[in-house]
Amino acid sequence: MAVQTVAGNATTAPVDLGPAAALSCRECGERFELGPLFACASCFGPLEVAYDLPTGSPEELRKRIEAGPDNIWRYAPLLPVPADVADKPNLNPGFTKLVKADNLARELGVTGGLYVKDDSGNPTHSFKDRVVAIAVEAARAFGFTTLSCSSTGNLAGAVGAAAARAGLRSCVFIPHDLEQGKVVMAAVYGGELVGIEGNYDDVNRFCSELIGDPLGEGWGFVNVNLRPYYGEGSKTLAFEICEQLGWRLPDQIVIPIASGSQLTKIDKGLQELIKLGLVEDRPYKIFGAQAEGCSPVSAAFKGGHDVVRPQKPNTIAKSLAIGNPADGPYVLDIARRTGGAVEDVTDEQVVDAIKLLARTEGIFGETAGGVTLGVTKKLIEAGVIDPTLTTVVVNTGDGLKTLDAVSATSQATATIKPSLDAFRAAGLGTA
Repeated sequence: MAVQTVAGNATTAPVDLGPAAALSCRECGERFELGPLFACASCFGPLEVAYDLPTGSPEELRKRIEAGPDNIWRYAPLLPVPADVADKPNLNPGFTKLVKADNLARELGVTGGLYVKDDSGNPTHSFKDRVVAIAVEAARAFGFTTLSCSSTGNLAGAVGAAAARAGLRSCVFIPHDLEQGKVVMAAVYGGELVGIEGNYDDVNRFCSELIGDPLGEGWGFVNVNLRPYYGEGSKTLAFEICEQLGWRLPDQIVIPIASGSQLTKIDKGLQELIKLGLVEDRPYKIFGAQAEGCSPVSAAFKGGHDVVRPQKPNTIAKSLAIGNPADGPYVLDIARRTGGAVEDVTDEQVVDAIKLLARTEGIFGETAGGVTLGVTKKLIEAGVIDPTLTTVVVNTGDGLKTLDAVSATSQATATIKPSLDAFRAAGLGTA
């Protein structure tokens, strides 16, 4: 087995990451020993975790999972983590609600069953807690002492919180103009928070330089040198959705696209469940959602291209504002292979969708959730999403982080004097 080394490695000693067997190049298939690596030494393709998955009866594995804790560690046999991971200090994210959205379904004309996977219930109120939890275990295994990332906001908060809980130092990097709620949530955990003048792609380039500098020695960048492990956390969304549906695949699932990693790893998780016999192998469709102001994957899909051309982001959905998404080509492959699609919506449609989800189901999603529901609504109306099939919409974060998006149109209905006459005069309470 080949061994690749990169600047910033903390250790090359054998590590215990449970069923993880190696790293494998997604392009050429070359395999590498487990380590803080992210690019193939032969073709520079991205690396992902390869496994020795459990053998035996699916029924026994289901029972083992169901007997586990109510968080992502119930799926430890399918993740690159040690068997005793649940006993270590961490934030224990996951097993968030799968909400059967009947009110929203009636509004959209969906008859086959509509569900919202609401990941705002995670410890720092976004799905990023899942991916960071896996990255922390890799950081521990490789002996890193500092946890870092480039972030559009949610990841910075998740890294800060997870590092604090794990007793690690943190230093995270964000675009200078993020929503204030996300800045505060990243800073409150006591680590270093550094704003970079520019957009996310500028931040990411800076972090790539830092990882090769002596300053970055001993640093685990969750979405750079720990990226293969970090990405595996998104598989737990697929695992939970299928388990919460009674161990069956959804017919259709709509997922927001930033880097595209979440979508590709959800597909990987579904494929692993099929391979293990935990769900019946049948067709499913995956749809990707972007904001019009940052829609390079959507543009490539609709143009019939295999290459994703970078864009300069300009959207209120800042958590999805990655103009050069690393997993873009793989998203295109999955959408086409499954018979899905990639679509985008305007900022106005994003706001409308945030309010629609709040009004119908009492779920206040952030702008990424507005993008996903907005695209779902658009594709239903276009006849692309079949309303007679079971559909899952992924809401990745909490609307309290992106209040500015809806604050102008979400104010008090009226301000009155404290009297019944004033209440009646305002015409309130009669609807």
